[in-house]
Amino acid sequence: MKQIVLRTALALAFASFLQPAIAMDHSAHAAPAAKAAKQTLSEGKVRRLDREAGSVTITHGPIENLGMGAMTMTFSFKKGVVPASVKDGDKVRFRAEEKDGQYTVVRVVPAK
Repeated sequence: MKQIVLRTALALAFASFLQPAIAMDHSAHAAPAAKAAKQTLSEGKVRRLDREAGSVTITHGPIENLGMGAMTMTFSFKKGVVPASVKDGDKVRFRAEEKDGQYTVVRVVPAK
């Protein structure tokens, strides 16, 4: 009888120890693609695109995630970020981010 009580107590203690891990919210660990889909995109018009230099000048509305108002400015971008179909004069939706004082476009999609 003592062994049954002891085993039951140990099982309950172990189960209560695991309970917080089971109930944890892991939504902050979303896959990168899911995070990208949730990110706010700003609207703008491509004024000058220089693929070789990795820069794009965009006249844009407010950029919410940067707390930036409407203006025209030049952003850097990495190869593959700006789709091949995008050219000067196109309206786009984009995501810009700031890192170490450098504004970079991390996502561009043609506007419909």
